[in-house]
Amino acid sequence: MRQRVWQQRLLKLGVFVVSLMPLAVLAWNTVADNLGANPIKEITEQTGIWTLRFVLITLIVTPVRRLTGWNRVIQLRRMLGLFAFFYGGLHFMTYVWLDQFFGVQEIMADVVERPFITVGFLSFVLLIPLAVTSTTKMIKRLGGTWWQRLHRLVYGIAVGGVVHYLWLVKADVQPPLLYGGLLAILLVYRVWAAYGRRPKPVRMPQRQAAMSK
Repeated sequence: MRQRVWQQRLLKLGVFVVSLMPLAVLAWNTVADNLGANPIKEITEQTGIWTLRFVLITLIVTPVRRLTGWNRVIQLRRMLGLFAFFYGGLHFMTYVWLDQFFGVQEIMADVVERPFITVGFLSFVLLIPLAVTSTTKMIKRLGGTWWQRLHRLVYGIAVGGVVHYLWLVKADVQPPLLYGGLLAILLVYRVWAAYGRRPKPVRMPQRQAAMSK
């Protein structure tokens, strides 16, 4: 029993450290001046890409558990979701602080006039209640059913993230399309898991049904 607990703790620690590596690489490249001619743009793009990646990784957890039977992986989903919010917050703050210098009017104008920013902003806003309700106490307060319904917003957030990325790029659309393809597979699996595996109702033969009346 103790060995299993320690294995799970080591697994969580390992995932935590690996999840911080993109930030460490970005910080190193910033200090080493390896971000190219437009470092703010590079930081914004990298934090945004990792936000989308963590959202998709979070969605992959349940299929991995069901297909492999590795139930311990479900205990990593909350941490991965919080990292999605963490990198989303960095992405948002990079835009608000380094790009717009907290110019409220300019930010609001961007949100209204530029569709890819509108979608990205809405996706980040939807991440906030998921992060706030990720604790065990909030799960108990909401109840399992309502908590699950709320956290289904992650699918809309993922769609918004892909659209945000696709509308942002001007030439190389292959990366956002790859993420969109992965998301499409996950959505199809979600529908299949929810409806395709339900047992069909057993129909009684007409003669037997007539005798039972």
